[in-house]
Amino acid sequence: MSIEQRAQEFRRLHEGPGAFVMPNPWDVGTALVLAGLGYEALATTSGGLAFLLGHRDGEAAVSREQAMEHSALIAGATDLPVNGDLENGFGHDPESVAETIRAAAAAGLVGCSIEDSTSAEGDPIYPLAHAVERIAAAVEAAESLPFPFTLTARAENYLHGRSDLDDTIARLQAFDEAGAHVLYAPGLMDIDDIRTVCTSVSKPVNVLALAGSPSVELLSAAGVKRISLGTGLIRTAQGAFLRAAREIHEHGTFGILDGSATSREINPFMRDA
Repeated sequence: MSIEQRAQEFRRLHEGPGAFVMPNPWDVGTALVLAGLGYEALATTSGGLAFLLGHRDGEAAVSREQAMEHSALIAGATDLPVNGDLENGFGHDPESVAETIRAAAAAGLVGCSIEDSTSAEGDPIYPLAHAVERIAAAVEAAESLPFPFTLTARAENYLHGRSDLDDTIARLQAFDEAGAHVLYAPGLMDIDDIRTVCTSVSKPVNVLALAGSPSVELLSAAGVKRISLGTGLIRTAQGAFLRAAREIHEHGTFGILDGSATSREINPFMRDA
């Protein structure tokens, strides 16, 4: 399937009825499993990539080049459209963000998200005017591509302890006016707040599913169009890994391995040699 076809399919998913779930694989194998299970689109995970490289999440330790190499692997694993989790665009100025959009398209991504987070401790969110300039530059770069690249603008308040719904909505509305195709405020959990966000903007809304989040059915009824998992799946896998490693090291027993997947279960999702 061509990148044009995948890009068109990704746009179609945002225009259909109800919400769709866009899970976040962290390597080729997990992308193949998710595609085999029937998901219609995938997204990279910046936190997952950081963990793979031995870095902490959220500390801007992954370079643009590393992110693009990883994006190309995920995008090339299946025929599904892939959205990139590209943090703040790997630069503070608008042109750096635009450069990231062009690199994302070259890596095979059909969309990506750009945050309004500075990645700076003590001052984590860009002033609104500068954040809008960055999204406007991203939109301009996306619209210049030869296929419909879907640009998602993220308002990061809730991930940085700023539970200010009014400011979050004001930011999303400004990103909406700047031309972003999808809007996203990760960290929102309350269904009434989510419904308010969905009714306050004119573009499709993405919600990050966390432990305790409303169900797909409830989110869809609230107006959500897309649901992503961020680091949810890799953290689930890491949780099982830690429990197993600790049991073996601390108790010398192997009971936790009883629940592990078998090759017979996983092999059907994998490629032929």
